[in-house]
Amino acid sequence: MGSRCECRLTATTESQAFIFAQMVMNEVGRIEHKYSRYRNDSILSQINQQAGLKAVNIDQETSELLDYADVLFRSSDGLFDISSGILRRAWNFSNPVLPAPSLIESLLDKVGWNKIERDRQHIYLPIPEMEIDFGGFGKEYAADRVAALLLNAGVRHGLIDLGGDLRILGPQTNGDAWQIGIQNPRDTEQLIATIPIHSGALATSGDYERFFDIDGQRYCHILDPRTGYPVRHWQSVSVLAPLSIAAGSYSTIAMLKQDAAQAWLAESGLAYLLVDALGQIQQHNSQTSVA
Repeated sequence: MGSRCECRLTATTESQAFIFAQMVMNEVGRIEHKYSRYRNDSILSQINQQAGLKAVNIDQETSELLDYADVLFRSSDGLFDISSGILRRAWNFSNPVLPAPSLIESLLDKVGWNKIERDRQHIYLPIPEMEIDFGGFGKEYAADRVAALLLNAGVRHGLIDLGGDLRILGPQTNGDAWQIGIQNPRDTEQLIATIPIHSGALATSGDYERFFDIDGQRYCHILDPRTGYPVRHWQSVSVLAPLSIAAGSYSTIAMLKQDAAQAWLAESGLAYLLVDALGQIQQHNSQTSVA
């Protein structure tokens, strides 16, 4: 998953704990092997390698994830676009230099979920070098898949954390909620808030994971697929939802919606916590304890 992962579960015996742990690792490994853009043998790499050449056969799981990507694209007015990852070629966040506008324009020509051709068993990227990736919801999907397997195995108390995307299987064994800290976007050693969660999922998107600053302006890794430039409005967005894939999608879309995010999130009915450009917290429907 390219990030720190942790799983806390209850078990009645040591051997049962090992079975649960192996179940988690096997499923996370399966999804990473199948969908990682960093593996040449993943299905996504195979799709991308055939861009502009031919359609690629896909299975039911991949087709359903592409359906979900389509829902996100349409519900976000095109802001959540799994073909926009190619824009990262223009942005090197370890080197604080703005890319040439001509480079961004050339990459934008290869972005556009609505340009892609597909049916239930095939997908075709019609433009050479066009690509798709599931980075916007891959870890969250894995967390939900693991949660489903563990719940089916009888686990009722636990927490799955895949790179900061959380899925809560139930309260702690004493019935208390898990106290989940929200990182201060401007101080990685501090929490800005704490949220109690008995079950469900929490995901946070922010401008502090990969970024650089130039002349007081922060440029982060969350890129608007319409312009090719980073979003600016929020330092971070945290969303509570029943499933991790929903929490992650909503938090990312909210970052992309910028000044329209709060009204959009309010319509969703989900609990959220926003940290604005001044570091002030805006929240709705949560029992947040502000640090």
